Amino acid sequence: MQTASTNICERMGNSHELSEFKRGTVIGCHLCNKSIREISLLLNILRSTVSGIITKWKKMGTTATQPQSGRPRKMTEGGQRIQ
Repeated sequence: MQTASTNICERMGNSHELSEFKRGTVIGCHLCNKSIREISLLLNILRSTVSGIITKWKKMGTTATQPQSGRPRKMTEGGQRIQ
């Protein structure tokens, strides 16, 4: 049984990308003059990730995920293992 004090990130498991809401929260904290260290401690995100989100927002004006370069694979890794 999980307690109410358990962090939501611990329950969700590991993901490679932060949600749009979480990235917006980082920018909101930045606009409220919170330091990168304070944001990192408040949201339980690495300082390098917080810094990268803020840098991307300043440079591009958005925190949305941009399309990746390159052609997508025809088969997924799971499909390759079966054959």
